[in-house]
Amino acid sequence: MTASQKPVLLTGASGNLGRMLAAELSARGHSLVLTDIKPFPDPLPEGARFTTVDLGDGLAMMRIAEGCQAILHFGGVSVDRPFEEVLDPNIRGLYHVYEAARREGARVLFASSNHSIGFHERPSGNAAKLDADCAFRPDSFYGLSKAYGELMGRLYWDKHGVENLNVRIGSCFPEPVDARMLSTWLSFADLARLCADFIAAPKVGHAVIWGASDNPATYWGADHRDRIGWQPQDSAEAFREQVGGKVSGNPVTERYQGGAYCASDYSRAGPSPRETFALD
Repeated sequence: MTASQKPVLLTGASGNLGRMLAAELSARGHSLVLTDIKPFPDPLPEGARFTTVDLGDGLAMMRIAEGCQAILHFGGVSVDRPFEEVLDPNIRGLYHVYEAARREGARVLFASSNHSIGFHERPSGNAAKLDADCAFRPDSFYGLSKAYGELMGRLYWDKHGVENLNVRIGSCFPEPVDARMLSTWLSFADLARLCADFIAAPKVGHAVIWGASDNPATYWGADHRDRIGWQPQDSAEAFREQVGGKVSGNPVTERYQGGAYCASDYSRAGPSPRETFALD
């Protein structure tokens, strides 16, 4: 069996993005190994098999990854939750994913998040967009776990040569639902194309891509999308009339790129400093 014929492991397969990716990648001819802690709610796509696995079970993760060419890691806690709820699936579980990838010689696509950099301010006017080599500024324990995950990928590339792609997903929904998503929206179709391009790319190395469609109002600039030949084809701009006026009214939410995640439990009297290493 050649590398291109080997199956692809998709974690978090029972979630909204996982279910969509399972259907789209199967339709593109990929053999899929699907896993989640919850049962798969849809009919299994052709050529796919599903196994219920807890990310915290390292031995089970090793077994399910056997023979796979790539791991698309969409599993774990996917929203802002208390630290104890994030810890095991997003930290320990990620370690098990990378150990499985190291053993199998597989590459990893890590579903990171814009919340790993959420406390960067939104650009205004002609301000420069945020490039992928910016400092981490997580806005929540969830965002912190995603920053950790990206650094895990850096370690496994430098130490073990495990190719990995960190996709800082903005807001992946069928349609934008508020004004912020005019900047952060990622269409389902663009995400599916990104994953397919990642699987097919001759070489990835260690890379970071902003997970957003071709939105003129984007907060984000240069990244490594050329490594996999991905170009988004959709745009949030078509929804501006519907959602352009839908703002939160919360000054913290509207100041920072992470939106409501920044405002949750926010206890500063004023804004977080703009400078990355400011001491005040």
